[in-house]
Amino acid sequence: MLTSQLPARVEPYRLAARGERIEGLVALAELKRLTEEVGAQDGDAQVCLTFGHDAQGRRIIEGSLAVTLQLPCRRCLQPVEQSVNSEFLLGMVSSDSLAAELPSTHEPVLVEDEQLSLLALVEDELILSLPQVVYHAEADCPVSHDQLSSGAETDVPDSPRESPFDVLRHLKEKP
Repeated sequence: MLTSQLPARVEPYRLAARGERIEGLVALAELKRLTEEVGAQDGDAQVCLTFGHDAQGRRIIEGSLAVTLQLPCRRCLQPVEQSVNSEFLLGMVSSDSLAAELPSTHEPVLVEDEQLSLLALVEDELILSLPQVVYHAEADCPVSHDQLSSGAETDVPDSPRESPFDVLRHLKEKP
């Protein structure tokens, strides 16, 4: 089990030159944008970052994160426990023009003044990994299917409607 906290800032070029690997925990309470997105969270995210170079010599960060979050159910708005796991490949760049040159397999990460905020990097990846919609299982949700319907039943005709092209078919059949 990981017990060490990830450092807030690192020198990624130096870490890539040495092929360093950093593993640790990030306290979810420190991630303000995540809190704004899904509400306050308890616990830690487990993060593993490997700094190095790809086959073309670009500086990269291969990473993975795993966390269990309490996300609001879209039906009842009560918390649902949801595991979020992500693996990512980042290319380190110092400008937007260099980011455009990265292959599609790499996501750009901007390194300013040879410093990189690991908290911001983890928070970005975590937000990008959130599921679009979260629901309780229907049997576990306090909101029933009947409560979700509007109550108004739609009128379904007993016989199929006449096609607007039936008139053309009749005209075509006449000599």
